[in-house]
Amino acid sequence: MNPFSPKQRAAIEALTLLPDEGIIGLGTGSTAAFFVDGVGEAIRAGKRLRCIATSEQSRRQALTLNIPLLESAGPWDIDLCVDGADEVSDDLDLIKGGGGCHLREKIVNRSSRYNVTIVDEAKLSSNLGQIAVVPVEVIVFGHAATARLLRQFGDTSLRMESGEPWRTDSGNFIYDIASGKISDPAQLDLEIHQIPGVVETGLFVNRTNLLIIGTDFGTRRVEKRP
Repeated sequence: MNPFSPKQRAAIEALTLLPDEGIIGLGTGSTAAFFVDGVGEAIRAGKRLRCIATSEQSRRQALTLNIPLLESAGPWDIDLCVDGADEVSDDLDLIKGGGGCHLREKIVNRSSRYNVTIVDEAKLSSNLGQIAVVPVEVIVFGHAATARLLRQFGDTSLRMESGEPWRTDSGNFIYDIASGKISDPAQLDLEIHQIPGVVETGLFVNRTNLLIIGTDFGTRRVEKRP
């Protein structure tokens, strides 16, 4: 019996893409954490890798593994970025940000030559919005006014933790939009960005080169169609 979970299998498959030396973007979340562990092992085995973390969570994990980290200011020329997702469509568009790190994840993703998304089968859907809500990071000032405008896109709720608004690594709030099925993610992303106070959305459109899906029996790869 295979001792690994689907998430672990996806992460292990992504580790086969590591170069002998280079710069790696470290994703955030339960699936990406398995990849970060593997990067630590690869460095101990002799690979000459330097990394940039997409969150304080992944930064702390990397530090415990003695993974060399680049300065957070950038700019970086990243060879490979591996991260998870909350939902993946047939077009390989993503919803990310369940962990509230989508702003930094999108910055690192954009700086990477090759982006790999690792998920289990539960994250797959034909169209975005059928599994996950759309997280929108907003500045604290006037956030309720921003939320009033966001409600045109669906039921909108302020993310809370222990009775207080949840804050991102950058100190902002997150509103989650239950948009329902999204027919045009790029257009929705554009429209949300027009609202003053919006910092970033969790919609990642045309930002995945390769999807690795972990299953109960192994993995499968899906490459972005040209």
